[in-house]
Amino acid sequence: MRVKAAKWGNSLAVRLPKEAVRALNLHAGQDVAIAIGADSISLTRVKPRKAIPTLDEMMDEARRLGPAQEPPAVDWGPDVGSEIIDDDAAYS
Repeated sequence: MRVKAAKWGNSLAVRLPKEAVRALNLHAGQDVAIAIGADSISLTRVKPRKAIPTLDEMMDEARRLGPAQEPPAVDWGPDVGSEIIDDDAAYS
């Protein structure tokens, strides 16, 4: 299957034929990954990402796993500079 590259702003564009779109099950606005070879370019359909879990969902999962799965605490050493918090300071 041959297509022509066309000017699109400061770039070049290639229109994908209907057969290629069907073969990859693409739709308008979908992300594709581009791999560049020595003399070739290949397009790969990018599967949509799962929704990012909310903090509540992550906390529920942590509770479900239980304390045995809790990571160990890390000792970063004494506070330095702006990390030092004076709890006795009067704020106004």
